[in-house]
Amino acid sequence: MHFDATDKKLISLLQRDFPLTRQPFEGLGLRLGIGGEETIGRIRRFKEDGIVRQIGPVLEARKLGCYTTLVAFKVAAENLEKAAAAIRSHPGVSHGYLRQHDLNVWITLSTSSAATMHIELRRLRAEMSAEAMAELPVVKLYKIGFYLDLEESGQPPPDSSGISYRKAKITPPERAALNELQQDLPLVDRPFDVMSKKIGMPVEDFLACCRSLKRRGVMRRFGAAINHRRAGYKANAMTCWVVPPDVIDAAGARLAACREVSHCYQRKTGSNWRYNLFAMIHGRREDDCFRVADAVTEELGLPKYSALFSIKELKKERVRHSL
Repeated sequence: MHFDATDKKLISLLQRDFPLTRQPFEGLGLRLGIGGEETIGRIRRFKEDGIVRQIGPVLEARKLGCYTTLVAFKVAAENLEKAAAAIRSHPGVSHGYLRQHDLNVWITLSTSSAATMHIELRRLRAEMSAEAMAELPVVKLYKIGFYLDLEESGQPPPDSSGISYRKAKITPPERAALNELQQDLPLVDRPFDVMSKKIGMPVEDFLACCRSLKRRGVMRRFGAAINHRRAGYKANAMTCWVVPPDVIDAAGARLAACREVSHCYQRKTGSNWRYNLFAMIHGRREDDCFRVADAVTEELGLPKYSALFSIKELKKERVRHSL
């Protein structure tokens, strides 16, 4: 798709610097040298073209007291449609992909507790008729969040390595603001006025709650969810290594420094999954992903990796947490 210089700058701002103010589109327009109405018009076009999925908060589920994990399933070809339907209908699934591997269906699932997680996984496995399953929770986070740099500015994404998972204390006004905030932002001049009015809260109090939640890491960021495939980044590989304990932090930090890497974690292993270091690598072509993985593997002397490319996106949306 064609993007002019203003489009590219706007997409950058929507991802990493969306203003939590009464007239956010006017503020974005000032930085771009255009008016607020033109800014809204460009964003509306991005959404119609499928570039922007939604504009809203990215919440840290564990700070809300929730439990999240990555799960892989082995599903026979004749049961894939049934599995896809189960994934799409589950409110706790944020991501679901069909990947090139014997464990071919991968999801990210969020539940209210570890006990609930086990119940939901048993239910999902049964609904999918999955032959095998591997639950792979996080041990350590090195990076989370992909910044689509259409300007090719080389500007690094925000640092996410220091995120704390300790449950946060949420005040009643913050709880009310969060429940309303978890929807696609209205494309009007004063969108937060519309939201705050629905819950009978003064808009400045509503915005103060939003800023507090962002400052404390409950909201990792507020901004646009970008469809990277529609923007030309058609290849994404969940790339996995078996890394010795004395090397894994260095490897995780090195991968986190790569622009092409959106997520990097140390994860628990299982009887049917021995890889402990994960990096999600994005590129315009598969060769771009291999180039990044090969460079880090050679530089650090890591063992050969396994790259699981996405065959099909089954679901990708932000989980709505009811507080």
